[in-house]
Amino acid sequence: MWRFEVVIEVIAAIAGASISVAAMGAMGFSRRNDEARDAVIRLTSAGEHIAGQLEVLHLDIKDERKETFNRLSGVEQRVAKLEAHPHC
Repeated sequence: MWRFEVVIEVIAAIAGASISVAAMGAMGFSRRNDEARDAVIRLTSAGEHIAGQLEVLHLDIKDERKETFNRLSGVEQRVAKLEAHPHC
């Protein structure tokens, strides 16, 4: 009977250790999942920020281009006037 009790205790200890190892592995997996999720959130946020900054840059470039072409148009008009009256 004594051996039977020892065997049961050994089996219980092995089962407890196995459950502990499995739980620690699951918590490690969960932590890695959380870290991966956080990394995806950070990258998504950074991507959205960059997209917003690119949109601002695009609008600035459009405004600069519009101003440049307006100025160029004015210069062309003055040059055309000067060419029309070469003796002035």
